[in-house]
Amino acid sequence: MEASVGLLNRVLLRRQDNSEGSNPRQGKARNTSNSLSGLISTLVPVFIYATIFFTLFLILRRIARRRYLPRTYLGTLRKEELSPELPRGLFSWIGPFFKIPDTYVLNHHSLDGYLLLRFLKISVAICFFGCLITWPVLFPVNITGGGGGDQLDMLSFSNVEDKKRYYAHALISCVLNAFILYMVTRESIFYINLRQAYVLSPLFANRLSSRTVLLTSVPEVYLDEVKIRQIFGPEVRKVWIASDTDDVEDCVEERDKVALKLEAAETKLIRLANGARLKGLKKSADAAGAHAHGDDANAESGSVAARWVPEKKRPTHRPKFFGKKVDTINWSRSELQRLLPEAETAQRRHIAGEAKLVGAVFVEFASQRAAQDAYQTVAHHQPLHMAPRYIGVRPDEIIWKNLRIKWWERIVRLIATTAFVVAMIIFWAIPISFVASISNIDSLTERVSFLSFINDIPDAVLGVVTGLLPSVLVAILIALVPHILRLMAKIGGAVSDPEVELLVQNYFFAFQVLQVFLVTTLASTAAAAVDQIIKEPGSTPRLLAENLPKASNFYISYFILQGLTISTLALLQLVPLIINFVLDRLFSSTPRKIYERWSKMKSLPWGTVFPIFTLLTVISITYSCIAPLVLGFGTIGLYLIYLAYRYNMLFVFNSTIDTNGRVYARALQQLLTGVYLSEICLIGLFGIRAAPGPLIIEVILLVFTVLYHASLNAALSPLLKAMPRTLAVEEEHLLAIERGGHAADADVEAGVAEPLATGKTANNGTSSSDKAMRVLDAGDMAGMRLASPVKKKPNFFVKWLRPDRYCDYRTLRRLVPIGFTDVGYTAEQERNAYYHPSIAKPVPLLWVPRDEGGVSRHEVRETAKFIPITDDAAWLNEKNKIVTDHEERPPIHEDPVVF
Repeated sequence: MEASVGLLNRVLLRRQDNSEGSNPRQGKARNTSNSLSGLISTLVPVFIYATIFFTLFLILRRIARRRYLPRTYLGTLRKEELSPELPRGLFSWIGPFFKIPDTYVLNHHSLDGYLLLRFLKISVAICFFGCLITWPVLFPVNITGGGGGDQLDMLSFSNVEDKKRYYAHALISCVLNAFILYMVTRESIFYINLRQAYVLSPLFANRLSSRTVLLTSVPEVYLDEVKIRQIFGPEVRKVWIASDTDDVEDCVEERDKVALKLEAAETKLIRLANGARLKGLKKSADAAGAHAHGDDANAESGSVAARWVPEKKRPTHRPKFFGKKVDTINWSRSELQRLLPEAETAQRRHIAGEAKLVGAVFVEFASQRAAQDAYQTVAHHQPLHMAPRYIGVRPDEIIWKNLRIKWWERIVRLIATTAFVVAMIIFWAIPISFVASISNIDSLTERVSFLSFINDIPDAVLGVVTGLLPSVLVAILIALVPHILRLMAKIGGAVSDPEVELLVQNYFFAFQVLQVFLVTTLASTAAAAVDQIIKEPGSTPRLLAENLPKASNFYISYFILQGLTISTLALLQLVPLIINFVLDRLFSSTPRKIYERWSKMKSLPWGTVFPIFTLLTVISITYSCIAPLVLGFGTIGLYLIYLAYRYNMLFVFNSTIDTNGRVYARALQQLLTGVYLSEICLIGLFGIRAAPGPLIIEVILLVFTVLYHASLNAALSPLLKAMPRTLAVEEEHLLAIERGGHAADADVEAGVAEPLATGKTANNGTSSSDKAMRVLDAGDMAGMRLASPVKKKPNFFVKWLRPDRYCDYRTLRRLVPIGFTDVGYTAEQERNAYYHPSIAKPVPLLWVPRDEGGVSRHEVRETAKFIPITDDAAWLNEKNKIVTDHEERPPIHEDPVVF
C-alpha cells in the first residue's frame, strides 16, 4: 500500500508543481501566489479518486466477505477474537460501526492495535487543539500583517512585517508546545499503567512467555542447567539451552520439501486422472463403466490412475539440474524412507543435549514475579555477558540464528549497521534526485551531451519515460526502504521480531523526517527563491525566511493526499485484492495452498506504520505557528486515517508481532521532534527578522523543552520495561475486593462503568483471580492497605488533568480482558516450547483432494505406508477444480498455542 500511495501522491503533486510553476507573472510580481488554485487542482482529482475507491469498497464489502470482514467469521480465529457482524447494506453498517468502542480492539485484537488507534486520536486531538488556539489569534495577525501576500500566503508567518506582532506567534507557541508536552506526559503515564495492567492480567500472566527469561551472550561455562539453577535459585522450573541447529534444520527442511513435492505430485496425478475420467464420461453413455474398479484396495501402485493417465504423463522432475527425469511420486516415497529416520535422529540428538551449544538460554520460572526479578537482576559480573535479557518473547517471534551472536560480535554488528543506516538516510536523496531528473529530460540532454540520443526516441515512448517511469521508480525506491531497514535490524543482532520492529521504527522515522520532510521543505523553499538568490546572494537568509512559510502550501496538498488516499486505499486494499485474485488462480494447486492463502490474515508491520503517522503529526506541529492552516488539514487527514484503520483493526487485520505497546511509547517520544523543529524554525525566523523579544521567549521555551524532556525520560524510562514490585500489593488488594463482592465499589473508585469480566483457566478450573494470585505470589503481602477509594465520579477535565489518579493501574486494569480465553498447555507443548522449531517439528500431514474415480483413495493407501496423508475435507468438482470446506477446520489445521 505504501508504494501505491507514494506513486499516486507523486503523480498528483507533480500536477500541482506544474500548475504553480507555470505562472507567467512570477518574475514581475514576487508576492503573486497561485497557492489556492494549486490547492484546488490537488483537491479535486484526489477527491474524485477517493470517492471512486470508497464506492468500490462499499460495493465489494458486500460480496467479498473474506477480504473485508474476515474477523467476523474466520475459523482460524478463536471465538473470543471474533468481531460482531455488521449489516450488509451499503450504508447501514456505519451506525453499528461507530457504536463499537475502541477498547474492543484491546480485548479482541492486540494491545498494539488499540494503541495505534489511540495514537491517531491523540494526533487528531493535538491538531484540533492547535486549530482552536492558533486560528483565532494568528489568522488575524497574519492577514493584517502588511506583507502583501495573497491567497493562502496571507495566512502564514511570511505576511507579517511588524516585529511586535511576532509576540503573538511566540506566546501561542508556548501554549501549544506546553499542551503537547503535557499530552505526551499524560499518554506516557496512561501507557505505563495500561501495559502493567495488561501484563499482570491472567490472560498474559498465565502465558509461558511471561514466565520465561531469555539470556543472550551467555559464557560457555554457564551453558549448563545446573549452574543456571544455582544462579537463579529454586524458582527455576525448566531450562532450554540453545544449540547449533544447522544440521537438524537441513534435515527437516529437506524432509518437508520432499513431502510437499510428493503432495503436489499426488494432487496433480489425481487431477489428471479425474480430468480424463470426466472427458470419458462425456463421450460414453455408460457412466458406470467409468466408475468401475475405482475402489480396488488390492490394485498395484499407480494401477487405478493408470486407467486414465498413461505412464509418460505422470508427474516427473529432475533431481539434479542436468539429471535424468524420474517419476516424482515414486522418487519422493523412496527419499522419505531415507529422510524421515535421519530427521528424527537429528531431533532426538538435540533434545538430549548432545549437539553443539550456543550462548543463549531460556529460563522458565514458577511465577511471573520470579521471572521479573530475574529479568531485572544483573546476572553476570562482567559487562555485556548474559545480557541483554528479554522477557515475554514468544517462541514464534525469536530470530534463532541471532542467538549465537557473541557479545563483541553484537557490538561490531550494531556499529556497522547503524553506520550503514545513517549513510543511507543521508544520501538516499541521490538516487531519488537522479530518478526524478528523468522527468526533465530536455534540460538533462542539453547539459549532458552524450545523452543527446534520447531526443531521437519516439514521442510516445519518451512521454512514458519522462512521465510514468520516474514516478514508478521513485515509488519502488521508497518501497525498498522498509525492507532494507528491517534487514539491517536483523543483521545488527536483534533476537526477536518485536525488537526488529522497534529498531525499524527508529530508523524509518529518521528517514521520514530527513528525506520526506526536511529535504523536501528546504528544496521547496530554495526553489521558490532561486532566482533572487542568484541575483542577490547576500539576501539568502531573508529570502529563505520569506519562503519557508510558503512551503507549507505543499504540505497542505500532502495532507489532502495522505488523508484521502491512505484512508480509502486502506479500506479498499486494492493491491492485495488484485494480487490475491491472480495468485488464487495461478498458484492454488493443492488444498494446502488454497487453505493457507484463505486463512492467512494481513498483519501490520508496526515499525513502518507508526512513523508514517508520526511524521504527519510532526509536520503539523512544526508548521503550527508558521502556517496554522496546516493544522486544519492535518486534523481532517488524520481523522480519516483513524476511521480507516479502526475499521481494519476491528474487521480485517490480525496481529502476529506483539511489542506490548512499546511502539506507542516510542511514537510519543518521536512526537516531540515536531516541538523541537517548531521552536528551532521560529528561533531562526525571529533571528532573521531581528525580533529580539520573541526570539528570547522562544529560546527560553527551547531550553525548557529540553530540560522537561530529559526529566520526563529520567522519571518514566525505568517503568517502560520493568514491573514494579508494589503492583503485587495493588493486585492483592483489588483481588481481595473482587472476591469479597465489592466490585461495584471498585468501579466507582475507578470511575469506570463497565462490569468486570470473569473467567476460568484451562488447567484446573479455578477462577482467574485466584490463578493470578498464585502467579503474582502476592499472598504474603495481605493486610497491607492502599489509599481510600474516591467515591465521586470525576468529570472529563478532572480526569484529563489527573492521569496519575484516574488513569492509574487500578482503573486501567478494567480495560484489559480477564476471562478472554483459556491458557493451558499439554506436557509436550511445555517440553518443546523453546526448542528451535526444527527440533520439535512433526512430520507433515499430506493433504490431497478426493475424486469420484477412487484415485485419491488408492494413492492415500499407498503413500500412507511412507508418510501420513489424507483426502478428507477437499474434493474435485465437476470442473475438475479443487474445492475445500472453509467452514470446517481442515485436517492440517492446528489450533494456535498462546505462548
